[in-house]
Amino acid sequence: MPIYEYGCYHCRKRVNVFFRSFSEVETKEAACPRCGGTHLKRLVSKVAVLRSEESRLENLADPSSLAGLDENDPKSIARWMRKMSSEMGEDLGSEFNEVVDRLEAGEGPDSIEKSMPDLGGGASDDWFGD
Repeated sequence: MPIYEYGCYHCRKRVNVFFRSFSEVETKEAACPRCGGTHLKRLVSKVAVLRSEESRLENLADPSSLAGLDENDPKSIARWMRKMSSEMGEDLGSEFNEVVDRLEAGEGPDSIEKSMPDLGGGASDDWFGD
């Protein structure tokens, strides 16, 4: 069932109109579900692109993802870390965010590591907390 987004000139709202089939889109006049008006303008809807984990990992392995990375510049490292975490699509937690925030402020990795001795959960291999 196709769903199209319209702007209604009568009630001035952005609305979604559902059709039972693609052929109905061509033959049936769209009506606003809020006010019933038929003076609508079809809009371009936002889309989400779902990517597989394999696709995200391939993107991370692409050497061009390292373009502009200067290992001696904390701000450059922070930008790269934010890009990589975004690519993974997962929240890496408050510890990660603190490290990146401090790098963006210009603090060096060595200084951060010294002030956060348990960074990354320490040396424990106990993943289950037993």
